[in-house]
Amino acid sequence: WAGHRDVRLLDGGLAAWTAAGHGVATGDVVPEPGDVVLSAGHLPTVDLADVADGVAGVLLDVRAAERYRGETEPVDPVAGHVPGALNAPTTGNVGPDGRFLDAAALRERYAALGVAPGTPVTVYCGSGINAAHAVAALEHAGIAATLFPGSWSQWSNHPELPVATG
Repeated sequence: WAGHRDVRLLDGGLAAWTAAGHGVATGDVVPEPGDVVLSAGHLPTVDLADVADGVAGVLLDVRAAERYRGETEPVDPVAGHVPGALNAPTTGNVGPDGRFLDAAALRERYAALGVAPGTPVTVYCGSGINAAHAVAALEHAGIAATLFPGSWSQWSNHPELPVATG
């Protein structure tokens, strides 16, 4: 998104890193200055108006099911989800070891929601962080996805917008 293409994800996080026998530094670390120049907007995003106007394609809410259903909302002023959004919790993208499922398993997971390569799909969560993880999982599966960075936090702070529960 920031214009730097040489990016890597630590699949499985710190647990996978240490399980593979890699060390972890302790104490202060001062990185050497770099020369990377970043600029915004190199991956597709939509804004609140796009989602409200229904131009986001298949809309996936990747928060936990109880938040999607509106049973609990620990952060935002309103519980629920964007009307028409389907629930696909981010936790379903990884196995018990915290690593992404293989591409075929991810394609199968998303196909069950009507999402396949070539399907316009937009992803949101509470604040955009877990949605970015879902965009990476979809990319791993060969499915291009768009991020709604405002996510539920932005939507739920507009009382004029409809909210679905259940």
